[in-house]
Amino acid sequence: MNVGGRHYRTIWLNDDRRAVDIIDQRWLPHEFRIVTLRTLDDVAIAIRDMWVRGAPLIGVTAAYGMAIAMTDDSSDTALDAAWEKLHATRPTAINLRWALDAMRALLKPLPEGERAKAAHGRAAEIADEDVELNRAIGENGLEIIRKTASGKKPGEPVNILTHCNAGWLATVDYGTATAPIYLAMEADIPVHVYVDETRPRNQGAQLTAWEMAGHGVPHTLIVDNAGGHLMQHGDVDMVIVGTDRTTANGDVCNKIGTYLKALAAKDNGVPFYVALPSPTIDWTVFDGLKEIPIEERSGDEVSLVWGKTASGDIAQVRVSPDATPAGNPAFDVTPARLVTGLITERGVAAASREGLRALFPDR
Repeated sequence: MNVGGRHYRTIWLNDDRRAVDIIDQRWLPHEFRIVTLRTLDDVAIAIRDMWVRGAPLIGVTAAYGMAIAMTDDSSDTALDAAWEKLHATRPTAINLRWALDAMRALLKPLPEGERAKAAHGRAAEIADEDVELNRAIGENGLEIIRKTASGKKPGEPVNILTHCNAGWLATVDYGTATAPIYLAMEADIPVHVYVDETRPRNQGAQLTAWEMAGHGVPHTLIVDNAGGHLMQHGDVDMVIVGTDRTTANGDVCNKIGTYLKALAAKDNGVPFYVALPSPTIDWTVFDGLKEIPIEERSGDEVSLVWGKTASGDIAQVRVSPDATPAGNPAFDVTPARLVTGLITERGVAAASREGLRALFPDR
């Protein structure tokens, strides 16, 4: 995607060909900052503290973290320690473990002297693969938008509701849920996006809205609880969200609040789609409610909010009483029965074991 007329990915190799540069998403939408990750500790902090976020981007960042670790120390001990350190940063997003497993499987059989070069090469491949996966997701989702548009009056937009940020900021480029939207814009299909604010970290308000504005996509920011009302009044044609982990039978784990959107969509006959690259599918898990670990983040994310003051300063303010504790489950699980379809790089699958295996018989 473009920022200020210049194309950016969310992560790229630094000019020294050793470290990586990232967009530090904590400061968006008010400041666009690029930081360099030079050590394994830098990468772990960036993932844990959400300088980077979104399941696909977390996986790519972790792959580069392994490469940086191998540049410093390519021993078996260092390889295993890097895997453990990075795996502990975010327990829910399956792309993290997928990327770490892929890197370790490649590097373990190699002589220590060959590991750093091989690791950087594989990390770059994983980044490029993510871009192509998301582009393919966009093409498959575009056909759904195109079909919906054909049933509307000429010039009338397809109204899409999305939750959290499943945009290019959550991936290397294009995004998952946003890829069909961006390709619809390229195809001159009128669209309008309702952007959920997505408390507590406001990824919709801060990140998705920033993306939409930068790309010229008509959009409206809404509070999280407005989606059901809009669906009741026929203002939403479809919901498209991303996912941090999808089970082998089609259960979807995504940002907290996704389940409530799926319930509202089901009650109002609104199609509910989930866009995901295949590395986000956990083929070892069949019951999302029982088997997926839900990350519990700091209550400060609920009680404290970052924003831009009237004077232009970026500041943090408290919105709850000092003595009130806050719970902060970061994700919820949407059962497969509420999902209309899973938009993948290979096509749109039914949210079921049979639907996924029909598209991915090799898995």
